[in-house]
Amino acid sequence: MKKYPFRLGTSSYIIPDDILPNVRYLAGKVEDIELVLFESDEFSNLPSPEVIAELVALAGEHGLTYSVHLPLDVYLGSPFRDERERSVGKCRRIIDLTEALPKSAFVMHFEAGKGVDINKFSEAQRERFADNLADSARMLLDGCGYLASMFCAENLNYPFEIVWPVVEQFGFSITLDVGHLEYYGFPTADYLDRYLSRAKVLHMHGTTDGRDHNSLAYMNSEALDMVVEALRKVEGEPKVFTLEIFSEADFLSSVVTLERFSS
Repeated sequence: MKKYPFRLGTSSYIIPDDILPNVRYLAGKVEDIELVLFESDEFSNLPSPEVIAELVALAGEHGLTYSVHLPLDVYLGSPFRDERERSVGKCRRIIDLTEALPKSAFVMHFEAGKGVDINKFSEAQRERFADNLADSARMLLDGCGYLASMFCAENLNYPFEIVWPVVEQFGFSITLDVGHLEYYGFPTADYLDRYLSRAKVLHMHGTTDGRDHNSLAYMNSEALDMVVEALRKVEGEPKVFTLEIFSEADFLSSVVTLERFSS
């Protein structure tokens, strides 16, 4: 495996198959795999105890860790207490399910509700959103068995400073999604300066045809260079550099794009 100033990772949806065949395919190619887990009335991809045991074995054999993406349909900043309780419950089930796995992080989204645009919040609404997130954070951490630093709040389509007070208050880490920064037009250099030291995981992906989560070949090369240069200066444990993409073609072309950074 090529050596980079980070631990290379990608998603558990690179080949069109279930999680276990994907991990078998990726073992030896990456060092961390983002498990995107979900359950609904129509479909669930939650691994069985047998699959979890196999994931543990593959991790031990290949030196893998897993970054566990908590469910996307949770609204930890909801104004409704019952919705926050439901959301925390879904997160806790995933936390319990993946207990045996060697993990780099839990990745979580801070959202207020389905289709709710946090960018349109007034200052008072922003404060209530932060208060609601804090309430969920207390429920999430109470007796969960993990340090708050294992949970990484991801920057989405609104300014991250809205939720930074909650991250700081509880000691959460950050998932710095550089693909989102570029896609939504946030200043990547500023975010690196302010938040990289707190990040455990970076999400990397390019934009083409108005869509993100494409090959790194489509990422602004200046932004990519800036990120890798910043990671070269990081002291201590290398950060996870997740190619958050969902096809083999995007994965292979992303790896080619990264070749110039290998040592």
